Amino acid sequence: MGAQKSIHAGKAKIDVNVDFTHKICASMMLPSLRNAGSPLSLVIGSLCIKHPNLFGGSEKLDVSWDKGLYDSNILVAYRRPRPQWVAQQCFVMQHSLSPEIGVHGIPVDNFSRSGSGGVNLSRFSVGLDLNEPASSKWSSTTSVKFENVRLLSDDGRSITRDLDGFPVTCSGNAHDSMVVLKQESQYAKANEHSFSRFTMQIEQGIPVLSKWLIFNRFKFVASKGIKLGPAFLLTSLTGGSIVGDMAPYQAFAIGGLGSVRGYGEGAVGSGRSCLVANTEVTLPLSKMLEGSVFLDCGTDLGSGRLVPAR
Repeated sequence: MGAQKSIHAGKAKIDVNVDFTHKICASMMLPSLRNAGSPLSLVIGSLCIKHPNLFGGSEKLDVSWDKGLYDSNILVAYRRPRPQWVAQQCFVMQHSLSPEIGVHGIPVDNFSRSGSGGVNLSRFSVGLDLNEPASSKWSSTTSVKFENVRLLSDDGRSITRDLDGFPVTCSGNAHDSMVVLKQESQYAKANEHSFSRFTMQIEQGIPVLSKWLIFNRFKFVASKGIKLGPAFLLTSLTGGSIVGDMAPYQAFAIGGLGSVRGYGEGAVGSGRSCLVANTEVTLPLSKMLEGSVFLDCGTDLGSGRLVPAR
């Protein structure tokens, strides 16, 4: 069920998009959904509201809400117009709720999926994004945000330990707080026969208060695609590491889509560091069908023992 509506407010036009689906069939087939308490828990969908001229000076306000069966995300973004040659500012407030399965997930179906281990991540953040003017091949984004992370049980209660008695936060309390300065740079180059892409993310926890997390976390993704006749070869290398304070939910999870396919998220392992290599060859079999062969491998570089709760 979806709907789109444009509302005129003065000289501005507000766009409203709604899309909801009720998972009745799923509730009859899956026991985990059959036991859901409220019918609203079986509703998935999204709501998006956009105002292109909030205060009459081309200020943009975007409000979006996405809800899945087990997760949800609310995002409020406010942008003020600035000259194109300076960094574009965006004030962002966000709240998300999702199962934490990278470390606390339970492998099911012979490790092909990761089920909930009774730990859910509730994250609230507010801050500022700065998008630097892009060059021909490079783009850069800098952000500074306050984050509050709270761990919840499946019934919504705050928890400090998982089902095995291990702590789920770095502070040992029901929540972790931090101010994070993040820098993300991306290089991209493409032509008719190949493309190259490199992305680097660096996050620094700023010690505003003594109890807040202090850490440095970096991650890189390098990928290369080459056309080989009718086939296409894609290779990528992903790596990262974190030093300083670390909560279990900040660990690098190995396994799942975008990592080692065929395994659930975190089913291969998790660690303070990681290295994942992917190779894939795609070949068209017909006008409507194509096949692929892939090889993935990943390692925590011996850092899995350094992750709390592992």
